[in-house]
Amino acid sequence: MLVGMTLAATRTALIAVDLMPRIVDQNLGPHRGADVVNRAARLAAALRRAGGTVVLVRVERPNIAEQPPGSGFVPEMEPKDGDVVVVKRTIGAFYGTDLAARLRERGVNTVVMAGLATTMGVESTARAAADHGFQVVFAADAMSGMTTTEHEHALAVVLPRFGDVLDTQQLLAQL
Repeated sequence: MLVGMTLAATRTALIAVDLMPRIVDQNLGPHRGADVVNRAARLAAALRRAGGTVVLVRVERPNIAEQPPGSGFVPEMEPKDGDVVVVKRTIGAFYGTDLAARLRERGVNTVVMAGLATTMGVESTARAAADHGFQVVFAADAMSGMTTTEHEHALAVVLPRFGDVLDTQQLLAQL
């Protein structure tokens, strides 16, 4: 458990999943998309300053000529120099991508999960991260579900089986 400990920033990556206008603008619960983006952006800025890695993930629908409007990153989460960008075509960010190898190249052993939606892209990516041997931490208020009920169930029952569940302030204090 990380509570009371400090994250080793240079060995930590924030994985921000699907912070794209067409997803952020949906009716989410319990946190509005804009609030999730704000908290994820604060975590990203702090981790960059501390020498950590920021991974920005977006989804593209396979086998279509043009992606729907709003398929890029929201302005607050536009990639910066040194960030890792992953374009996924499945629910999680590891399958069919080189994410695990790119994290290992940087010496990352811990991933902090943020983004949308808690029980979709975030959870799927977190499960795969655990399967790849990464320690997983969840930024509970820097993610949201499609409903409050599913988000709260995930935080209380499912996600603690894969890693620590902390809020943005607790994580910022460890960086």
